Amino acid sequence: MSAVPVWSVDPRTGNPREQVAAEATAEEVDRAVRSAHAVRGALADRGARAAFLRAAAELLEESGEHIIEAADAETALGPARLTGELARTAAQFRAFAEVVDEGAYLDVHIDHPDASRTPPWPDLRRYKIPLGVVAVYAASNFPLAFSVPGGDTASALAAGCPVVVKAHPDHPATSELCASVLRRAAADAGLPEDVLTVVHGFDAGVELIRHPLVSAAGFTGSVRGGRALYDAAAARPAPIPFHGELGSLNPVVVTAAAAAERAGEIGTGLGGSMTLGVGQFCTKPGFVLVPAGAAGDQLLKTLTETVSSTGSGVLLDHRMRDAFLTGVRERAALPDVDAPVTPGAAGEHSVSAGFLTVPAARLTAEGPHDALLEECFGPVTVIARYASVDEIAAVLARLPGNLTATLQTATDEARDPDAAPLLAALTPLAGRILVNGWPTGVAVAPAQHHGGPYPAATSTSTSVGATAIERWLRPVTYQSTPETLLPAELREDNPLGLPRRVDGRRA
Repeated sequence: MSAVPVWSVDPRTGNPREQVAAEATAEEVDRAVRSAHAVRGALADRGARAAFLRAAAELLEESGEHIIEAADAETALGPARLTGELARTAAQFRAFAEVVDEGAYLDVHIDHPDASRTPPWPDLRRYKIPLGVVAVYAASNFPLAFSVPGGDTASALAAGCPVVVKAHPDHPATSELCASVLRRAAADAGLPEDVLTVVHGFDAGVELIRHPLVSAAGFTGSVRGGRALYDAAAARPAPIPFHGELGSLNPVVVTAAAAAERAGEIGTGLGGSMTLGVGQFCTKPGFVLVPAGAAGDQLLKTLTETVSSTGSGVLLDHRMRDAFLTGVRERAALPDVDAPVTPGAAGEHSVSAGFLTVPAARLTAEGPHDALLEECFGPVTVIARYASVDEIAAVLARLPGNLTATLQTATDEARDPDAAPLLAALTPLAGRILVNGWPTGVAVAPAQHHGGPYPAATSTSTSVGATAIERWLRPVTYQSTPETLLPAELREDNPLGLPRRVDGRRA
């Protein structure tokens, strides 16, 4: 059986650019995983890991011109957007190097023997160790920050886990280029190159999640694809953690007071956020509750002007373009749904932005309008016009889990009596709650949380920020273990200078 070629395709034309690789066979996936598993001990040295992560950041930046050129040719995201994404990607590696250096992620606890307890306490020493080989499934819409050199990869490597990445078919050339950079960084830091490997192909992704030496997986993509892999991870003889980001509507609620105070500002901000990156951000505001009446009308007038002035754009591939056009067409055909600005085709390869409106009353009970409560990937959002706060609550009660939820309030919250109860209603729906902002753009910061209730994510963990490292670790406690047998992290004299809690107090 001949190898199945992997082609790099130009989304601006739909034409193949070059053959980049071949889809990995089951034997090749097995070889990649076994090679990664064999070198996991090399990542035990925290100093070498931190040096590797910093070298990766430097080499990604040094190769930036070639990486951006390749990524733009395969995604049509544009040099400006990709330059910012590359900077974010390099910053993630440096941030995790700092996490490794500090060592707090090891969560060291030491409890000395205490015979006065009932029952008595023995000597107990606890810290976290890496799980093993991590499978990473790259995202289509972030060819750098959520792909081969993305946050899942950086955090897993920081935890001490080798990584095998299933490259996304929308940017295989970029994936190969970034993999070569990371493997070179590993060698520069004195580590085996096989701490990072890339495989291609749908079947390879299935083989990867089933491989007995894969200990955990990270995924960013569709609900359908993510759920299939999640189920496969759970169905293994030895189930493994599957940290998936699957889909998000990212609801926005505009209070009556906010609309009355600054309808134009909100309309402009919404238009910019929903069309950013041709509507291909996982945090795009895809559903907005706006009050009925004159203030809401003014907001929609400004939104119409903003969206109408937004140029057409190219989606990541023609499959996504077809899904976007079908999704918009089906939603627009529902009763009482209007399209003040009709989203749709703009030439053979591009799409234009737009938005749909519907009375919120249509969404308070199950029915055909439920399609409006599902993510439509691309430059479109749904505006639901509500008549009362009770109507808002009824609609929010029907929403699935989300990455973000946003509340637009009056600038003086004391004059907006609906703000506090609506914020409380939004909080259970999402992992990140915004007030008077827009959800597109996810800061890589220690306090960040990028996740949320299903289907936004399949676990309670974050895929962005310092605590993303926790996904790839598990705790181990040593009881009554002689000092000479303890790992250095748990020895009494703390030779590594780690932050820790001793007998319940920070030491």
